[in-house]
Amino acid sequence: MGKELLKQAIQSAQASKKQGNPALSKEEAISQGLELINASKICLLGTNSEDGFPNIKAMLNLKHDGLKHIWFSTNTSSKRVQQLRKDNRACVYYVDEKNFRGLMLIGTVDILQDIESRKMLWSQGAEVYYPLGVEDPDYSVLRFTAQRGNYYQNLNNITFDIA
Repeated sequence: MGKELLKQAIQSAQASKKQGNPALSKEEAISQGLELINASKICLLGTNSEDGFPNIKAMLNLKHDGLKHIWFSTNTSSKRVQQLRKDNRACVYYVDEKNFRGLMLIGTVDILQDIESRKMLWSQGAEVYYPLGVEDPDYSVLRFTAQRGNYYQNLNNITFDIA
């Protein structure tokens, strides 16, 4: 499988080069990055462990406000929340493996436990994760706030600030 995927990536890059590998503008990169977020069910959240090593976790892509804010739900008792309390710097990565494109957002995370934030992400059946319901003390909402991003597609890397 690995060699087949590499072959597909090489073919995609070669096709892009034959088309002149048109550069994307910042606006196009932001627009296509937003399309990628909208199409994604899962994204990867990167945090920093106590010993300084990066930790990556797959998260459900539940809610976002453009590229600036992304919300996740998690257990208050999780390793991720403990790490974020010590160092709230993080990154979120979205990938389209079929078309070899990706979006990395860099920013910070706030841990929210107010009832409005909890209700915003709550879904019927979430009691399987949070047995005490929307007010379960082990239910937290993470709000990621992006400061900058990098979009990759067709051998192009476009880095941009997010206001």
